[in-house]
Amino acid sequence: MAWGKGSLSLRTLFGGGTTEEAQIDENTWQSLEDTLIGADFGPQLAEELVATVRGEAERIGTTKADDVTDILRDAVEEKLARYDSTLRLTERPAVVLVVGVNGVGKTTTIGKFAKFLSNAGRSVVIAAADTFRAAAVEQLTTWAERAGVAIVTPEREGQDPASVAYQAVEKALAEGIEIVVIDTAGRLHTKAGLMDELGKIRRVVEKVAPVSEVLLVLDATTGQNGVVQAQAFLEHAGVTGLVLTKLDGSAKAGFVMRVQELTGLPIKLLGQGESVGDMTGFSPAQFAKALTS
Repeated sequence: MAWGKGSLSLRTLFGGGTTEEAQIDENTWQSLEDTLIGADFGPQLAEELVATVRGEAERIGTTKADDVTDILRDAVEEKLARYDSTLRLTERPAVVLVVGVNGVGKTTTIGKFAKFLSNAGRSVVIAAADTFRAAAVEQLTTWAERAGVAIVTPEREGQDPASVAYQAVEKALAEGIEIVVIDTAGRLHTKAGLMDELGKIRRVVEKVAPVSEVLLVLDATTGQNGVVQAQAFLEHAGVTGLVLTKLDGSAKAGFVMRVQELTGLPIKLLGQGESVGDMTGFSPAQFAKALTS
């Protein structure tokens, strides 16, 4: 797991060479805070982390940069682990609603998620329930083919999204398919209209199967602006977890931690590339290690 420009430049921070050789002094703490802010942790979270790390370093009486790196890694992991990143997919079928504003990569995320589940040995059907955008249905069909999973598409133009979702769940029940992934509209024409539509999908689906997860897709490159854009979903859609897309060298890695603090929701999946296999589950330990390496 490589974070490119998003990772913390600890070797630079500690004066080059190895962190084992480097020593910390008073200037180090301000430099660490500046580095965290530059990595998009935000001023408040950066200040909290530095206070935690400095307090622990002083408690154990170390001035070694290597020790500070270890303490920082543990502090990042501890904060991230406060949120449970486990996907709840035990029901059969397990129904997952995928929500998010247009342009965040929702369609590609669904394809990658389907492949992720398929690689884990789960059978999947996708419901193309964003029926008002013909392009969305076409794109999703292409991604379903790449992922090697079934898809239920509208039988006619403008078909009610809830009926497409219902047909996908019926298919899963009839054929023993384990997981149903439902695409939903991302247009924010009005909050009320959007949420009414999502609410109807949920009510119709839950007549035959419970909704296990509602995953909100966020574009990591838009940072806090993306959270603001998705506020209607956060407030009204019953979101249970986050999926961060476009988390590559152009993204600021600190946002991974900050988005959990901003929303109070766990990150459950990360998308880090363009191909159908470029999705992983979220591990606080792995992320903290990669971030501070």
